Amino acid sequence: MRKKIELDWSVGFCTGIEDVPEKRVPAAVPGAVQLDWARVEGWEDYTYADNYKHYAWMEDVYWSYVTKLQVPEIKEDECLFFVCMGVDYKFQVKLQGKVIHEQEGMFTPFEIDLTGKAAHEDELEILVFPAPKRKGAPEGRTEADQCVKPAVSYGWDWHPRLVPLGIWDETYLEIRPACHIKDSEVSYCLDENLENALLFAEVWLSSDRYEKIQWEFYDRNGNLVFCREYYDLSGYVRMEQAVEKPQLWWPNGQGEPVLYKSVIKLIGLNGLVLDKKESRVGFRRVKLTMHPGAWEYPEEFPKTRSNPPITLEINGRQIFCKGSNWVNPEIFPGIITDETYRNLVRMAKEANMNLLRSWGGAIINKDSFFEICDEEGIMVWQEFPLSCNNYIGTPEYLRILDQESKSIIKRLRTHPSVVLWCGGNELFNAWSGMTDQSLALRLLNRNCYDMDPSRPFIMTSPLTGMKHGYYRFRYPDGRDVFQVMPHTVATAYTEFGCPGPADAEYLKKFIPPEELFPPRPGTSWEDHHAFNAWQSPDWLGLDIIEHYFGTSDSLELLVERGQWLQAEGYKCIFEEARRQKPVCSMALNWCYNEPWPTAANNSIISWRTKPKPAYYAVKAALRPVLASARIPKFSWRGGELFTPELWILNDSPDCVPAGKIKAFLQIGEEEIFLIEWNYPMLESNTNMPGPIVRYCLPHRDVDRIKLVVKVDGCPEMNSEYTLLYRATERKEDGNHVRMLNF
Repeated sequence: MRKKIELDWSVGFCTGIEDVPEKRVPAAVPGAVQLDWARVEGWEDYTYADNYKHYAWMEDVYWSYVTKLQVPEIKEDECLFFVCMGVDYKFQVKLQGKVIHEQEGMFTPFEIDLTGKAAHEDELEILVFPAPKRKGAPEGRTEADQCVKPAVSYGWDWHPRLVPLGIWDETYLEIRPACHIKDSEVSYCLDENLENALLFAEVWLSSDRYEKIQWEFYDRNGNLVFCREYYDLSGYVRMEQAVEKPQLWWPNGQGEPVLYKSVIKLIGLNGLVLDKKESRVGFRRVKLTMHPGAWEYPEEFPKTRSNPPITLEINGRQIFCKGSNWVNPEIFPGIITDETYRNLVRMAKEANMNLLRSWGGAIINKDSFFEICDEEGIMVWQEFPLSCNNYIGTPEYLRILDQESKSIIKRLRTHPSVVLWCGGNELFNAWSGMTDQSLALRLLNRNCYDMDPSRPFIMTSPLTGMKHGYYRFRYPDGRDVFQVMPHTVATAYTEFGCPGPADAEYLKKFIPPEELFPPRPGTSWEDHHAFNAWQSPDWLGLDIIEHYFGTSDSLELLVERGQWLQAEGYKCIFEEARRQKPVCSMALNWCYNEPWPTAANNSIISWRTKPKPAYYAVKAALRPVLASARIPKFSWRGGELFTPELWILNDSPDCVPAGKIKAFLQIGEEEIFLIEWNYPMLESNTNMPGPIVRYCLPHRDVDRIKLVVKVDGCPEMNSEYTLLYRATERKEDGNHVRMLNF
């Protein structure tokens, strides 16, 4: 069997490829060179204030990792390998000063056979080159448009300019049997009725000096489904096995994410197990389909094509995808842990999400992310590392993209949670300038077809019919999201945002006391993206907060108001997108999480796993079945006619029995009955509109009203909406504000 040997590393920097570091410090692997150096030098936390700026020089030097190999005695029937799952980004591997491996690309793992080549106390070095930057490109994301390194590291509206380098994934020595399993993969084919599966196992071996291969397959409860033995003594073995009536893998809210376990054992000539490989299998079929009625449009000549398909069908059932855009949960991917992934994915599941779009500007996550998504029934829309750039298809770039994309596809294609490949983010928009004729996208399409033909591929997001944005509660024309969304049509809302500030106590952890209040540009608020990050005045949205509420006289009040807008805004957009089913098939907010603490952002979870109020609002909006209200606007005043429309939303595979809904309006201590609706039985995965309330709002001295929708006997379907209310109307008159009494 295999034996893993951990290595002790040190790291230092130099300015030239032939230079030797003057100083080395202990290195954490996996990790990042920036963190190793800062730790030993005693630098302050990079997340505090503008400390991250001290790291700028580190992206422009060479970093040398060194370890002394602790090699035990290797027996005749054993071999020694150096295994590395990822180095960021371009690097050389040297043994005793001699280059034994060179590579560009952080997503292609590698291993080196050191048997008979390395001795005890030999020096192994990994020399990491400076961060890649296209010559002549202005500072920013375009520097990354000729490499397959995440563009987000070069600066984004929620990510500082901090470019990681170093060994970012598991790296170790491994002693293996001389005859061992080099690689294995289990795949399957389901029949048309999803009632039977044909399993395939492919095994690549280092030699033919073995007795047999034993293939065991277990169900979710650990019961043996079958055990087969194969005596084909060659370096490659392909096995087949039929499985009758397999339990299917379903996404969250649609059924159980059933996983089987495959165990492939290599049995030696002495009858003992030499090596084994374990993997999990989730039986499911995925398709990307046209929504009902899609082929009927456009209706008149001259015609263009109908909108491309973006409705996901899992196991023959069309699924409304509700979720968020996932970004790397740390600036430095080397410090992302299994626990971080598990906490965030479970929070997505608890928020009733069923899909995460793994955004193309960020990393391809580590294996544990996909394993956890498999377990929790969270589907993954996986993009390749292209975003908001024109990735010109030069021969060198295409060579690296070809290598990296094949590695990504091979690593992820066995995960049932991965339901869609996408070429990248916003590549067909003006700021990128790519088209479906761009060589990089044609290459990705080819590789996905060649290596994973049963899984859908789209060129980018958005495509025609799909929409990204807007990213503020109030639009430039003065309308709010409540007023805009009912009049918008999309086949999928794959990005939309509603920014909000972080909690007040949380802000105090990374913004110096003297800069904390009032928020202003040129301070740590700007370093943490509240100002001048995207479109002025940006993610804090002081102009919008003051439009609705006036001036805030404390940090706590400002945060409460900003978070109120974010929570109600997201609830509005998610529920409206669901009402537009089946033409609309997807609602994914921008964004789910953060790589570091932002003062204000569109995320619903602050770094690392701190939910904002908006998280709970989204959780409520994404319940499988709920009573909902389409509300004409956010801000109300006495004397206006209040006209919400009642709905029932059902994304579940079950019918909803007939029942009774009552709507109430809470104004201060009063609860006013508005309407009662006796609704009929609702079919599975369908919505139903109900009556429109008509109520003249009274004049009350309160700042908010709450619409409460209750379902008799089903409190889990109840909903509530907190809206702004004034008995007076604020109007700006020059530099003054006049209060008009009604």
